[in-house]
Amino acid sequence: MTSRPPARIFPVMLAGLCLVLASGCASAPATGKVFVPANHVGEAVMPATVRRVVLLPLAGGGVAPPASLADLDPVVAAALQQQNRFEVVAVSRETCRRLFGAEEFSSVGALPPDFLAAVRREFGADAVLFVDVTVFRAYRPLAIGFRAKLATLSDVRLVWTFDNLFSAADPAVVNSARRHALTGGTPEIPADLSPAVMQSPSRFTAYAAEAMFATLPPVLAPGTPVTGPESDSAAAR
Repeated sequence: MTSRPPARIFPVMLAGLCLVLASGCASAPATGKVFVPANHVGEAVMPATVRRVVLLPLAGGGVAPPASLADLDPVVAAALQQQNRFEVVAVSRETCRRLFGAEEFSSVGALPPDFLAAVRREFGADAVLFVDVTVFRAYRPLAIGFRAKLATLSDVRLVWTFDNLFSAADPAVVNSARRHALTGGTPEIPADLSPAVMQSPSRFTAYAAEAMFATLPPVLAPGTPVTGPESDSAAAR
């Protein structure tokens, strides 16, 4: 006959389960002040002519190792696609090098002659999006800085610019990153695993990229009037 384990084993097993779930049984949800990126400028609404946008590979300028940038390229592309502002054509580093002679191009660097015209011709795009990594810290406290510019290809004008630092040394950034992890997590796991975002450069970058692209000009349904002071500035342009 098989003997039953002592009753005292079950509390120990329950405590162990909580530890396996990263202390989720006692972890409190992310609360407090959230981080709102402030340094960005854009048109009141996304121009109706911007339907397909080429996303270039991340430009690091020596701030981050090339291998790290390559790993983060799809993370940033996924965050942009989630916004559903336009069709996204994410150009690989190999394709960028084959077509334009370099794997990355900075938003503040010199471009090859006729670069924008070539992008428009090769991809049938209406605009191009440059994203620079200005700060990158893959150890605690994690940090990533993004500078980005969305430019049209026909009349070559800036539709949106962004330049902000996301640092886990800022409690508001930590709260925002944890909330992002919670809303994008797996609901069937009864635990708050959001603190893990502070240990993963890719997950932290996913939060920062989504926060960045959330500041893009909105896309309005046809016939929707634009109201407020932003509409006046848009009309003036």
